[in-house]
Amino acid sequence: MKINAFLFLLVGTLLACQSAGTSSYPSSPITYYVPWAAGGMTDLTSRMMATSLQQTLGEPVNVVNRVGGGGVVGHLALAKAKPDGYNIGAVTVEITMLPHMGLTDLTHQDYHFLALQINNAAAVTVQQEAKWQNVQELLDDIEANPGELKASGTARGGVWDLARLGMLQEAGLPIDALPWVPSQGSAPALQELLAGGVDVVTASLSEVDAMRKSGLVRVLGVMSEERLERFPEVPTLKEQGIDWSIGGWVALGVPASTPADIVAKLDSAVQVAAHTPAYIDALTQAGSTIQFKTGSELDRFVAEQDKVNKQLMQSAGIAK
Repeated sequence: MKINAFLFLLVGTLLACQSAGTSSYPSSPITYYVPWAAGGMTDLTSRMMATSLQQTLGEPVNVVNRVGGGGVVGHLALAKAKPDGYNIGAVTVEITMLPHMGLTDLTHQDYHFLALQINNAAAVTVQQEAKWQNVQELLDDIEANPGELKASGTARGGVWDLARLGMLQEAGLPIDALPWVPSQGSAPALQELLAGGVDVVTASLSEVDAMRKSGLVRVLGVMSEERLERFPEVPTLKEQGIDWSIGGWVALGVPASTPADIVAKLDSAVQVAAHTPAYIDALTQAGSTIQFKTGSELDRFVAEQDKVNKQLMQSAGIAK
């Protein structure tokens, strides 16, 4: 009886300590992993969320950029971090691409997704003086002169390359009809566009908007489900007969095995943080399209993205 009483007391004490530990979360600084370099849209989005979460949670939220391997290094750092609520981070669209290229064993199932933050749709951009006035005219030229025009926007197999592949596929054109010129990102690709080295850039509308406003480039269409609120004058590809949409998205996540009670606290904090005026204004001013999703809706979104991107990469011969 004495042993049973002791065990009962011990279990009760452990449960009480666990409850107390949970209720005090967070009680120390939180690390926010970002798989891309400082200064980019993922970094900016993450830093705005970190600032807002810090105010909501009352503890420092420190952004750490873990760059390398086309996003593998940072995604791996988050997935393998201690699942205690003190390790959170950005999970980007690349997690639905990297494993299918054989670059990592990670998948989207290695994370618990808290919230989708932004989803910046790809756009079809050409020089201002280009002869094409819409996407269909461009595609007609590509069909008539396969291989003569070139596109760029990011590395081979990156999200903006998938934007090109999906557009061609939906138009019934072979992927080599518009060859891809790899680049280190949208900025050098746009410079190459202006120099005449490529004819088309498929990168997010937010990334090309400054040049568009300066009259250097023309946007023929945006790959979104509907016209973007900030760019109501830019038609979608769907309006032009091409049923294709894709964007570069950023979500906030934690390691998959993070305890449910900690996740619940983070969920509540993120709901508050993502709706503060400062956070919304910062992302809007940066040109991002805020797309807030949580829970099962977000899980379905990521799973569908993984399925579509895998199929597209397989059909293009860039999947392992």
